Amino acid sequence: MEKKLEQKKSNSTTMLEFVLVGFSDSPRYQWFLFGIFLLIYVTILMCNGIIIVITKLDPNLQTPMYFFLNNFSFLEICYVTVTIPRMLVDLCSKKGNISLLACAAQMCFILIFGGTECLLLTAMAYDRYVAICHPLNYALIMNRKVCLQLVAASWISTIPFVIGETYHVFSLPFCGPNRINHFICDFPQVLRLACSDTFMNEIEDYAATVVFIMVPFLLIVVSYGKIIFSLLKLSSVKGRSKAFSTCSSHLIVVVLFYGSATITYLQPKTNQTKAMGKLLPLFYTVIIPTLNPIIYTMRNKDIIMALKKLRTKSLNGANT
Repeated sequence: MEKKLEQKKSNSTTMLEFVLVGFSDSPRYQWFLFGIFLLIYVTILMCNGIIIVITKLDPNLQTPMYFFLNNFSFLEICYVTVTIPRMLVDLCSKKGNISLLACAAQMCFILIFGGTECLLLTAMAYDRYVAICHPLNYALIMNRKVCLQLVAASWISTIPFVIGETYHVFSLPFCGPNRINHFICDFPQVLRLACSDTFMNEIEDYAATVVFIMVPFLLIVVSYGKIIFSLLKLSSVKGRSKAFSTCSSHLIVVVLFYGSATITYLQPKTNQTKAMGKLLPLFYTVIIPTLNPIIYTMRNKDIIMALKKLRTKSLNGANT
């Protein structure tokens, strides 16, 4: 018994790395998945990069809505850069070894950017609420100072909480096994490997979920409830459809992101299968960031016009 305890203690102090299992259970498709994820990553960088450029350069897009969209696109680039390059390296090398420090850094940034996205989506919903429900005071309420404050609060608010949460998780003893059945260092999977009581860490996780996912989601629901109530008062069907078209893209993104994130982090870990544990994070870390630029561009006439102008300028510049 004493030898077992000593061995556990030794393992908990000498464990210096984890192994990300990733997609190693499908060795035949490693290079195929590498190509797919590389294409997805390049697409996300290009599409979001184009949105950032046109919202900066086009005079018609210098409004609060596109200021938030500009920040959202930059956030998406940061978000996928934390996860996809690491996946590509693991698929290429067929090794998933990751140091505790690198694992902690990845988990910390995933949680920071995920929380920031929740808060930024809330700020975007508030912007749409003011634009539709208080159009006459829109410029006064959503002035540049307010927009900067909302964006700064979205980026900064999560940092202290997430750093503390990450520190508490990686302060736990890990006495083996060290294999994470995932492609990223996600909170639930890392916590499972701890060999001490994780009750307080789980409480901390649920508290973070409530503060950074559920509360912002409720604020978004309230904003859209007031928007719908305001739209119902409009007598013109054309006016309703035009007003709602400015919200539809944001609403689709909210449903996709919050739906997958809520299921992932609120579902009891004992009820979550291994396949589902990988699929849901893959959905909101890779697939949704790929769809977001498409959703915002395909359903937005202003951005489509700005893209046409940019293409025309590029063609004229090439011809000269």
